[in-house]
Amino acid sequence: MTLAVGTVAPAFTTTDDEGNTVSLSDFQGKVVVLYFYPKDDTPGCTKQAQSFRDNYAEYQGKELVVLGVSMDDQASHKKFKEKYGLPFTLLVDSDGSITKAYDVDGGGYAKRVTYIIDGEGNITHVDANVNTSTHAQDVLANIG
Repeated sequence: MTLAVGTVAPAFTTTDDEGNTVSLSDFQGKVVVLYFYPKDDTPGCTKQAQSFRDNYAEYQGKELVVLGVSMDDQASHKKFKEKYGLPFTLLVDSDGSITKAYDVDGGGYAKRVTYIIDGEGNITHVDANVNTSTHAQDVLANIG
């Protein structure tokens, strides 16, 4: 079961696809779209990432932060990001600690769930029924 709307988003610190340290607190005051996905460079996950890529200008226009999370390592994320020209950050969760904290552990992979986190760090929306082709537009519709 996913975390409920109104829950304080669990804090985390990890590395990104470039090896930089990233914490949820880095984005205080901004709306964060934290999307979990099972695996880099698989058909559904690629469609979902491309959906965010293709709508990224609209996300930037609304000052929304997009962060993708899977249990793949930095090298895998970097390759996936470069292969598909993804303009947003992919977070490394090789040990599954973020996946577990957000209650999306599928048993060795992250379930496909997206959390929208407001500037104060509260979860304002949860999408556990993701359509990989239209996901980015669906998220924008939920944010308004």
